[in-house]
Amino acid sequence: MTGLGWGSIVRLGLVQAAIGAQVMLATSLLNRVMVVEYALPAALPAGLVAWHYAVQLSRPAWGHGSDRGRRRTPWIIGGMALLAMATVAAVGSLPLIAGGAVAGYLFAALAFAGIGAGVGAAGTSLLALLASRVAPERRAAAAAITWIMMVAGIVVTSGVAGSLIDPFSLARLAAVTAGVAGTAFVVATVAVLGVERGRVLADAPPPSEDFPTAVRTMWADRDARRFTLFVFVAMLAYSMQDMILEPFAGLVFAYSPGESTRLAGIQHGGVLAGMILAGVGGNAFRGRDATGLGRWIVGGCAGSALALMGLAIAARVGAGWPIAANVAALGFANGVFAVSAIGAMMALAGAGGVGREGIRMGVWGAAQAIAFGTGGLVGAVAVDVMRRATGADAAAFTLVFACEGGLFIVAALLSVHARRSRREPLIAVAA
Repeated sequence: MTGLGWGSIVRLGLVQAAIGAQVMLATSLLNRVMVVEYALPAALPAGLVAWHYAVQLSRPAWGHGSDRGRRRTPWIIGGMALLAMATVAAVGSLPLIAGGAVAGYLFAALAFAGIGAGVGAAGTSLLALLASRVAPERRAAAAAITWIMMVAGIVVTSGVAGSLIDPFSLARLAAVTAGVAGTAFVVATVAVLGVERGRVLADAPPPSEDFPTAVRTMWADRDARRFTLFVFVAMLAYSMQDMILEPFAGLVFAYSPGESTRLAGIQHGGVLAGMILAGVGGNAFRGRDATGLGRWIVGGCAGSALALMGLAIAARVGAGWPIAANVAALGFANGVFAVSAIGAMMALAGAGGVGREGIRMGVWGAAQAIAFGTGGLVGAVAVDVMRRATGADAAAFTLVFACEGGLFIVAALLSVHARRSRREPLIAVAA
């Protein structure tokens, strides 16, 4: 099997960028609008985002389906089409929800289910395509490139959307969302067409086992099982601030929707810088297979914990705190951690044999989805509960940011313990 060249890897990175741009609108900007502009409980958008992650528990099925087929491109394009339509529908549900109509909540739940299914189908198949067609010595670099491009897409979309929706109106929000969704679908479709050239799994027969058997086979692998556990714990820590950062900026620092969206762009810019550093420093771009990424994972977790403690202090200090710099530091540390973990994931995906990359990526994607859904919902609900209990926004956000920082410390300790094991589990094996 001929491996993908750098040009094809970059093209697939455009698909990842298109996915990230749309998910940012649904999980970040729309969350902020619901909580601040429409004064809805933070638990509502958090619940919808948690629901879209719950739907992503179907990722192993999407991955297994693409494993058993001969082409992954239809799964990617189909998922992108569903994601674009569902993102537009999610914004369309907002006036119905604001008016108290039950149909609005049902429509929103259906839209976020479509977002979860679209991300699951397109994202899992994309990662499986990379894992199956990229040469082993290029897998870590491919992971870094595609995630760097995803974050770049989020940064660009955050900046453009933040500029276009001020002064805020629902009509502006709907127009911006439709424009982003349509552009993302076209870019992703053009990028992926022709990459496979009909040879993705042509040189090996597709796996014959059914879905339950494929999952059991993958779970019997000790390294894959332990890596799944690490993915869950680390991503739980990673996700708790997702649903509260923009409301935090609006409630504590009085940021407008455009300002808070641009603050999210600053965070993602930090993520981008951290990913580039980890990609270079972690040997991702040096023709080696992710060697030494364990140290970068630990450093990213520790740095994320420190930045979150800074945000906990910021909630108390208020306007005098350098919030933009703090958020940029958080993004940077998150980026170091994320690209290192993804590089390890990509390296381990091919260990199950040719034609089984999809099921592995699907299981890890499902673990990540459970963690993201749980973390985002727990963070938002904790903020709601603490705001009601204390009557103070500062105390609520301080508690949640501090708890998230503590989880990152736990993740770092888990990875250090794994690296010290004489049997080289988790990080060392994944790298």
